[in-house]
Amino acid sequence: MKKIINDPANVVAESLRGLAAAHADILRVQYDPDVVIRADAPVAGKVAVISGGGSGHEPLHGGFVGRGMLAAAVPGAVFTSPTPDAVQAAVSATTGDAGALLIVKNYTGDVLNFETAAELAAADGLDVRSVVIDDDVAVKDSTYTAGRRGVGGTVLLEKITGAAAERGDSLDAVTALAQKVIGQVRSIGVALTAPTVPHAGTPSFDLGEGEVEFGIGIHGEPGRERIPAEPADALVARMVEAVVSDLPFASGDRVLLFTNSMGGTPLVELYLAHGIAERLLADRGIVVERRLVGPYITSLEMQGMSLTVLKLDDDLTELWDAPVNTAALRWGL
Repeated sequence: MKKIINDPANVVAESLRGLAAAHADILRVQYDPDVVIRADAPVAGKVAVISGGGSGHEPLHGGFVGRGMLAAAVPGAVFTSPTPDAVQAAVSATTGDAGALLIVKNYTGDVLNFETAAELAAADGLDVRSVVIDDDVAVKDSTYTAGRRGVGGTVLLEKITGAAAERGDSLDAVTALAQKVIGQVRSIGVALTAPTVPHAGTPSFDLGEGEVEFGIGIHGEPGRERIPAEPADALVARMVEAVVSDLPFASGDRVLLFTNSMGGTPLVELYLAHGIAERLLADRGIVVERRLVGPYITSLEMQGMSLTVLKLDDDLTELWDAPVNTAALRWGL
């Protein structure tokens, strides 16, 4: 295993120190427990949108802390849920009278630990709600979940709810908006290679040279099926069909298309795939009005990609376009 690390046990803490040094104008980091916090938090009169999960998916979630997105992110160890006390620390550091919304990906540890933290916060008199995102169409259940997994749609959910909080929406309104987004977003991922978790030192699964795992999870969980490698046109068509048929999306729908690298796929391949996906959606009469392309929810160095499609309306489009200033997303400033 070759990685740019020191002691595998210290990877997350050392990475957080680098994040804090690089983006001191946007965020700060508190340690033990580890929490990434918006530099000007708490922001009076505004809902604190908080998310988190295992590390190894960067820039999710710490890279999305800042104006117009997250008030705080809670990083666990690599591919490991953060502890309830860390989530509670994030809530305490960012939550005022307007309350907080916890965005939780549907993995068993995340759901249990964020739920426990919400109960502890409520006992302290804070108004904390939570939503669980489960946008992965690949499988009904997996090793880590009861029901569908939370994947690429998490990025879009954090951006849109963060924008709503920034404009001053109430906790009830931000929570309802989050549920709306969850109901209208779908994702699918594929893997060409497996990731290597630093403390493990070996790939997390075996995948033959001529094989692709279709419907992979962001921790290397099994997908729908293992298929022979195929040209991009065929692979992207398979992905588009899986996503579009699930909601289902229909001709005339306005959508945001998010084409994501799982960490090891270069942009030359990612843009190639995005172009194919745009064409296939257009062939179905689905109008791509907004786009995001790049490595925004990764799985360490896994080669692969995911496609996420969100059905838009005027309000969701306005919130997507709203100014954002984070380490990983910046526009409209």
